[in-house]
Amino acid sequence: MDIKQYWDNAVSYTEYLRDAGDRLGNPKDTQEADYAEYYRLGIQRMNRMWEKYLPNSEQVETLAKKKFNGKILIISEAWCGDASQVIPVVVKFFEQFEVKISYRDQEPSLIENYLTNGGKSIPIVIFLDEDFNEIAHWGPRPKHGTELLNKHKANPEEFPKEKFYVELQTYYAKNRGFDTIEELLELL
Repeated sequence: MDIKQYWDNAVSYTEYLRDAGDRLGNPKDTQEADYAEYYRLGIQRMNRMWEKYLPNSEQVETLAKKKFNGKILIISEAWCGDASQVIPVVVKFFEQFEVKISYRDQEPSLIENYLTNGGKSIPIVIFLDEDFNEIAHWGPRPKHGTELLNKHKANPEEFPKEKFYVELQTYYAKNRGFDTIEELLELL
């Protein structure tokens, strides 16, 4: 896999947000039209998380000690609830590095290398060195989010999808990206 080709075709966070707005206002196909509410929520959540997230000073110090000097490629789509909470945090925390986003559905061969239990779950955050070699990858959600999903899958009658979504979004709102960054720093 030549990850540099995906990097070269990826977009900045600003372009990603603009594209999400374009897809919401002018869907290119029926899937984008069907996902309109998810795009709207995704944009709203990304904007809110961007405003609310403040990097933790201890985590900033930890990053400095790691001596990371590479790039970050994220596989995502703006309609994804997890991505809308994770991407603004990653972009803001790692702002001194190049961060780009590759669309899962436009570049399907990339996600095939990062399946989660056989699925194309997103976002996937990929740390690259200066020569585009993979250092590590993470995703699609923090460990607590995965625990909530597993709780739903284990007992959907007692923990239905609606309750799972509410608890997951509440967790993201209260945690404000701390766990995501903590887990990413552990990988570096």
